Amino acid sequence: MELIAKSKVPALTRAVAILDIIFRQGQCNANQLVSELGMPKSTVYLLLEELKNQRLVTQSNSGNYRLGLRLLELGSQVSRQLDLRNVALPHLKALMHDTGLLCHLGVLDGDTPIYLIKVESQSNIQVRTWEGKRLSLCRSSLGKCLLTWCGRERQDALIAALEFSPVLPNSLTSAQQLRTALQQIHQRGWAFDDEEDVANIRCISAPVFNAAHRVTAAISVVGTTLHVMPENIDALADKVKKTAWEISRDLGYKA
Repeated sequence: MELIAKSKVPALTRAVAILDIIFRQGQCNANQLVSELGMPKSTVYLLLEELKNQRLVTQSNSGNYRLGLRLLELGSQVSRQLDLRNVALPHLKALMHDTGLLCHLGVLDGDTPIYLIKVESQSNIQVRTWEGKRLSLCRSSLGKCLLTWCGRERQDALIAALEFSPVLPNSLTSAQQLRTALQQIHQRGWAFDDEEDVANIRCISAPVFNAAHRVTAAISVVGTTLHVMPENIDALADKVKKTAWEISRDLGYKA
């Protein structure tokens, strides 16, 4: 109870405590939870009802509570992301050594791209990024890459929700400009951020496919305008695409 009392969100802490007890016991009834937690019966019942509504617990005909299938769904997603990290990391390290550039892998988290992996460059490239950083869908190469290979219905919904606020002179300013860019990305197989989000920074991204032939992630290399130049963009893009294909192959993708 001391942990719950100190929590800034006690209701959430109590709900997690209920899940922990059910996890340890396999199943239990409300009276057992009340006894073990030392909470009012009304509070326990309210929390259990909401956990049921969220499919985090389920109740049998006998009245006992078990963990719900939504936890399995969430756990499977975490497992897939961990598998993706384990598969991709060696390839990204190799790409970093090959190009000398900062490398990332990112996925769509809801409606927003997010970095899952960052591999620091061994050169003097200084770019402020971190694992867990959220990106723009329309200004980052990784965001545009993920958006390109969304299903059309989801792509339309994501674009409709965007607010085009130009950050730099090269930033896209309309849905039509973005759609034109997405067509080009699909045709050539890679996306480019030409100082659209951060001044003097350029990025190249390529999609990663899973065994179901769906884009599950994208990778990127990041450098300054002194590292990523018109004369080496195509060569860098080929290396990014090759690495993305190798990760896809290791995830079970077959062309």
